[in-house]
Amino acid sequence: MRWALVKVCLAVTTMVVVAFAVPLGLVVREMARDRAFAGAEREAAAVAPALSITTDRDELERVVASAGAGSKMAVHLPADGSRGPLDIGERRAADRDVQAVRRLGRASTATVTGGFALLQPVALGSGSIAVVEVYVPESEVTNGVGTAWAVLAGVGLALIVGSVAVADRLGVRMVRPARRLVEGARELGEGKLGVRVPEDGPTELRLAAVAFNSMADQVVQLLANERELAADLSHRLRTPLTVLRLNAASLGAGPAAEQTRTAVAQLEREVDTIIRTARQAKPQTVPAGPGAGCDAAEVVRERMEFWSALAEDEGRTWRVAGVDHPVRIPVARADLAAALDALLGNVFRHTPEGTAFAVDVHHGEDAVIVLVSDAGPGIPDPEAAMARGRGSGTAGSTGLGLDIVRRLAESTGGDVRIGGSVLGGTEIRVRFQSDGRGPRGRSHRGAARRRRARTLVSTFNRPRSHP
Repeated sequence: MRWALVKVCLAVTTMVVVAFAVPLGLVVREMARDRAFAGAEREAAAVAPALSITTDRDELERVVASAGAGSKMAVHLPADGSRGPLDIGERRAADRDVQAVRRLGRASTATVTGGFALLQPVALGSGSIAVVEVYVPESEVTNGVGTAWAVLAGVGLALIVGSVAVADRLGVRMVRPARRLVEGARELGEGKLGVRVPEDGPTELRLAAVAFNSMADQVVQLLANERELAADLSHRLRTPLTVLRLNAASLGAGPAAEQTRTAVAQLEREVDTIIRTARQAKPQTVPAGPGAGCDAAEVVRERMEFWSALAEDEGRTWRVAGVDHPVRIPVARADLAAALDALLGNVFRHTPEGTAFAVDVHHGEDAVIVLVSDAGPGIPDPEAAMARGRGSGTAGSTGLGLDIVRRLAESTGGDVRIGGSVLGGTEIRVRFQSDGRGPRGRSHRGAARRRRARTLVSTFNRPRSHP
């Protein structure tokens, strides 16, 4: 916007300067021409009285010399009864021009070598017409014109430079608040809720800054209200959880009772985590700093050990692969465990008993892919299943589980995709960026690395045949 304003101002100022300087330069040239010919007319008029009295050559030469015209003046006398035509001084004008002035009886200007000739008719006492010729050099006609044009050009250039400088200052005054507003909006979009924009600059931008700051305050207030509401709703679960814990304690011994007590204890821990996170000023979804995150292989082994007991009760066969070696990802351990529980819970909730499932972990150069697949009926509309709050369309599905997994993957720069599995049902592919780069922080590290990443992604995204 700044350079656009400067260009507009430059164009407008240039047109104004041209519109005034060109006619003014032409006027200056005409004034110099008129000044030169006016001087020539005065010199010719000084000889006219002597011509009306005498036509003697010697007398006229003295008059011409006394007039100060020197070699620039000539007098052309017509022939009379005692002599022929007489020319006094150097003749420059053509004979036809002299005869035309004598015949018409009015002054005229003729173009001659090196300049112009003013031809002035003068009536003699005998009734004939003499012609006084005054030579006007080209230098006198253009005397001062070049200097005047140089002054006009300098003034015009100074006006253009001054207008550009003023437009640049005005552009800076307009662009700087607009740039701060853009940067503030970008930082607010990145989650920096404390960003505010100075309310200065032109009226329109100042009003925009006021509106932006008001919007940011409202966003902060709405998020605070939402966190408080989440904390309050989670706190309401404490009472029924307490009852469940007491009932679970009275179940006695046995694998089912121990599993129930473990699940209730974990549920209490999750509720406490939700309450603490909701009351924090900033969510801690992805920890920052070197070494942050967790071992995905360890978390997968732990959660599969938990769900294996329920799988045996329902007659489900299961398989886990790729967890033999540590696999670091920039995700908090509790968040990854919650995401795996959401995916495995969907398998148990939306597939019949006895349906097989599997969890595979694949570690690439800069990405970790977790595959959760089953042999169930599949998801008829994967796109709708990814929509928050819509679920898979079956009873008891809210759609929040897949949305939690998607947001966790996207926080590292990864994604979630739903497709068909080799088991014949649904395969959910969760990709985590190993370096924890968000969507805005991805960099290009060479064509070879990009090809390897695309190969890794396409390996797990290609269509699979159903048995």
